[in-house]
Amino acid sequence: MDQDYMTELVSVQLKKIRSERGYTQEKMADVIGLSKKSLVQIEKGRALAEWPHVVAVCALFRSSETLQSVLGDDPLEVIETVAHRTIDRPKGKTMGGKVWWKAIEKKGEFRLQQHLISHHYRILDSYDDLWFSSFEKAAALERLDELFLEAEEAKR
Repeated sequence: MDQDYMTELVSVQLKKIRSERGYTQEKMADVIGLSKKSLVQIEKGRALAEWPHVVAVCALFRSSETLQSVLGDDPLEVIETVAHRTIDRPKGKTMGGKVWWKAIEKKGEFRLQQHLISHHYRILDSYDDLWFSSFEKAAALERLDELFLEAEEAKR
């Protein structure tokens, strides 16, 4: 998944996201920083939102069921991974990856998963905290090994 694909996904669903929240076109346009005319063009499929507006929608409407179903999980995690291509830091709780994620490998308390829609990889610990996220499988496997070794050394 890249910025162009994510822009298209969110643009196509913008009207549903707005309707879920009960916003008028004027309110939605104001919230995400668009003119009403631009929002109407996006909702009619005549234009796509720009990347900054997609980021705003993912941040401001992250609890949207429509957005979560299209992206398959927390919109902020997906948008951040798309934007940076890799996230490498403890980030906090996730929903555990029981629905939108495929198990790839497990080492100690860490597990590597792949997202079924965006196809990015992430590493969670046994508490479902996110430690790493990337579109590169090799980088994810390497980081899984590193985290496992660091945890083993800390036990000694």
